[in-house]
Amino acid sequence: MGLQKGCVRYEYRVTNVDNTLSTGLSIFEQGTCLNKIQDTKYEPQDVLGLIAGEGRLPFLVAAGAKQAGLRVICVGLAETADRNLADEVDVFCRAAIARPGGWIRRLRKHRVTRTIMVGRVNKGRFYTPWRIVRYLPDWRAFRIYYWRLHGKNRQPDSLLCALADELATGGIILENSIMYCKEHLATAGVMTETQLRSSVKDDIEFGWQVVKKLGELDIGQAIAVKEKEVIAVEAIEGTEAMIERAGQLCKSGGWTLIKVSKPQQDMRFDVPCVGPDTIESLKRNGGRYLVVEADKTIIIDKPETIKLADKLGIAILGR
Repeated sequence: MGLQKGCVRYEYRVTNVDNTLSTGLSIFEQGTCLNKIQDTKYEPQDVLGLIAGEGRLPFLVAAGAKQAGLRVICVGLAETADRNLADEVDVFCRAAIARPGGWIRRLRKHRVTRTIMVGRVNKGRFYTPWRIVRYLPDWRAFRIYYWRLHGKNRQPDSLLCALADELATGGIILENSIMYCKEHLATAGVMTETQLRSSVKDDIEFGWQVVKKLGELDIGQAIAVKEKEVIAVEAIEGTEAMIERAGQLCKSGGWTLIKVSKPQQDMRFDVPCVGPDTIESLKRNGGRYLVVEADKTIIIDKPETIKLADKLGIAILGR
């Protein structure tokens, strides 16, 4: 049946691609595709896949790829990706988060041979009771977890590298995640009109070494520091939750958030990101400075984020 969205006609199809029980997920989450009808024939090199999690970053990547003249086929992870992405891409499908076989089938159906994977995923969900029943992993997920990761740790880098290898066996190559949003990368130097106090430089030098070591161990990418002491460390909960915890522990405020890439950073996934939400959270929780790694940290909606930081009196430094 056809859907009318503004002046763009969509084709709406329900496909039982995974041939499994829905386990309570809506049809939209399991197998619906919204396709902007296109008569033009695209070659594989003109098509980009987008595996999308939560947040604004998938929108930025989609916009950059479209600007580069690519047809964008998006697989939005169920319960995570923003369904408004359907308005920004050529084809939008939902797929269960623990069923990478479904991702591959949806992408290959539209001649995708390369994809970018961006957006947040709440890792804490994977430690809920009855997780296997809730997510119904497919055979590829089991192969990743019990074969590719056999004898290895299951930290983010190990898991994501194994996922990339599994996608490759299905004919999908995972690409550098920043290649279509480089204009949003942090630059070296102070990016705000709000300046850093000289007294915070010691905190930055101290904290930088600590957070790089955390990255090397694949624990997290961010820490909060004040007076050369670590207040909070990011782990599975993510940066936003860590900021909240830092605010609770440091009632006097004036602390610094440092967020960097890992020494062994694979730019295909888990590239550090900050944005307006980060700035607002810092303000609510007494954070005064934000230090990020230049050329390796994405600033979501960069001009707006910098403007907001100045409005709220927060300095942003790229190092």
